[in-house]
Amino acid sequence: MIRQRFRGLRAALLTAVAAFWLAPAGAQELPRTSDGHPDIQGIWVNFDRTPLEVPTDEDPGRIEALRLWFPGLEVTPEGLRGLTGPNPGGLASFLGEGDGEGHSSKRSALRRSLVVDPPSGRVPVRAEAERQKQQNLVHLTDSYTYHTPWERCITRGVPGGMFPAGYNNSYRILQTADYVVILYEMIHEPRIIPLGDGAHLDASIRLWNGDSRGRWEGDTLVVEVANYRAEQVGTIATSITSTATLKAIPQSAGMRAVERFTPVEPGRMRYDVTIEDPEVYSAPWTVSMPLHRDDEYDMYEYACHEGNYGLANSLSGARAKGE
Repeated sequence: MIRQRFRGLRAALLTAVAAFWLAPAGAQELPRTSDGHPDIQGIWVNFDRTPLEVPTDEDPGRIEALRLWFPGLEVTPEGLRGLTGPNPGGLASFLGEGDGEGHSSKRSALRRSLVVDPPSGRVPVRAEAERQKQQNLVHLTDSYTYHTPWERCITRGVPGGMFPAGYNNSYRILQTADYVVILYEMIHEPRIIPLGDGAHLDASIRLWNGDSRGRWEGDTLVVEVANYRAEQVGTIATSITSTATLKAIPQSAGMRAVERFTPVEPGRMRYDVTIEDPEVYSAPWTVSMPLHRDDEYDMYEYACHEGNYGLANSLSGARAKGE
């Protein structure tokens, strides 16, 4: 009986999500390339304050170790808050007081959570993975190895780089018959996705962002990602805003992701991704969120390694305090 109710709740939730994405009556035809597929080229943004997970009473404890780095951090019914105070570097005032939306008018409506499956809106993290995550957070001041690859200026990951951050939430998409390229504004890294029925790289080759292979299913671009590296601190949660409750979560070599880019109408696209990693999560989980095209958005160079003093200063400061 419980299982039947759960299935009914899941079906109702997915129906509601599908209804949210229905294009309005009289919507314009999608622009298409010469080979008939939707033309998804251009600059897309995802300025979105929706939390990754539905907040619960457990979350303050899950981020307690982060307060050493962000003393004002707190979880509210609207998600993570506490990063919008004065910014001595001037970044907040330049990008749009603390939320990074200053130079884009395309913003997403606040929703319950980015996670749409399981119906609870919570990521099904295994207890051992949660313990390892907490250990990583406790040791943040000990070594750079406990920090996310974003803080180390390596990558925000796949699909982590698609999740909303506090700023620089844009992507330039280029498209040919054989490839789709996504240029991420944050860490300015290009992701090249071969299209077709080509096989993944040999299993012995492991990459930070995995190995992507794409194909068209109707008007949806489906991208399967495999061959991830096993990492003590993975690439799923590299944002300190939307994904902070998963910050420092590990990942195994068995992690896989399936992304779906579905144009809904001109200028609006749905991004869905299902993530599975049996060593870290007890079941697959799915995120769904909108992307908005904004060709007036200015993509700035995200200089990270260049002049990066934040991580070194944080670690040396902890040494000076004897922590």
